[in-house]
Order: sequence, then C-alpha cells, then structure tokens
Amino acid sequence: MAKRLFDILCAALGLALLAPLLFLLALWVKLDTPGPVFYRQERVGRHGKPFLIHKFRSMRTDAPGLQITVGADPRITRSGRFLRASKLDELPQLWDVLRGAMSLVGPRPEVPRYVALYPAELRAIVLSVRPGITDPASLQFRHESELLARAADPEREYVEVLMPQKLRLACAYVETASLAQDLRIILRTLRTLLP
Repeated sequence: MAKRLFDILCAALGLALLAPLLFLLALWVKLDTPGPVFYRQERVGRHGKPFLIHKFRSMRTDAPGLQITVGADPRITRSGRFLRASKLDELPQLWDVLRGAMSLVGPRPEVPRYVALYPAELRAIVLSVRPGITDPASLQFRHESELLARAADPEREYVEVLMPQKLRLACAYVETASLAQDLRIILRTLRTLLP
C-alpha cells in the first residue's frame, strides 16, 4: 500500500512538473519524422496480465525488425537517438505508473514472446509485482544495445546470456523489495541520467 501511494504521488508530481518538457519532446518527435508521438507496445505485467507500455516514439514507423535494439540501429530517428541516450523516451511511463499498470521501481516488463521463455519458477516471482520504469537490471545493462551489437547473433545473445542475468537480478529485487530499496534505486537511476 505504501509503495502504491508513493508511486501515485511521484508519478502525478512528475507529470505536473515535467509537462513543459513533455510537450517540447512530443513536438520534436512529431516534427522529426512522420508518425505518432507515442510508441505503444504490449508488455506482460503483474500476474501475467498484458498491458500497453508508453514511450516517446524513437523509431521510424515503416521499419520492421527485431524486438530488441542493436547498436546504431538504422530504424532510430534523429530525435530518437537523443531520447534513447538520455532515457527521456521512458518519461511517458509515468502515466503507466499513475494508471496502475507499472511502478516506479520493479522488474522491467518484457514482451510476451520473451516472457514465454522464462523458467516457470522465475516467471512466478518476477510477475508477482508490478513492472517498473527502473530496476537493478536496467542499471546494470544500461548499454544493452551496445552489448548486443558485439554479438554474432544479437537475439540469441539476448535470450541465452542477457535475459537470464536480468531475470536473476529481477528475482533478487522482488525477494528483498522495500520502499527504502526503491528510493536507493531511484537515486542511482537519477545519478546515471545526470551529466
């Protein structure tokens, strides 16, 4: 209950304070390339319930490809390069927190095809809580696309190497979760975003 109240207060405050920045970023995305301002994608949430995650669109709409981003992905737009590097593309997820689909801190939500590959016992742990905007795995694998760019088969590298490590970190978070720990993770996240 305290975690949910904390999420609501922080998300509402964040959306209110960041409204001018959100408007400018939305305008930039709209003017940069044709397409919608927001990117919505189905992810798996708490108890396996699917939901649509919101981000500022950072890729061209006419560019199909993998569900992972690898290195200097040619699908990424000019505005998208900045938004991804600064993680500002994630700000619309404050709305997902406010509506209850996500939390500020929790295991990052994955697409259904990758969740289907989770070992059953780990899936149960990871999906027992709301997914988050940030978590220990997000911090450790902040430069995930660069790691995948060095792999001969990026998707195989993700599924067989990175995803199991991220799952272990997610489970460790869930099993020791507390408001104090969430505050530490938020502070660590903010430190990585500040120049």
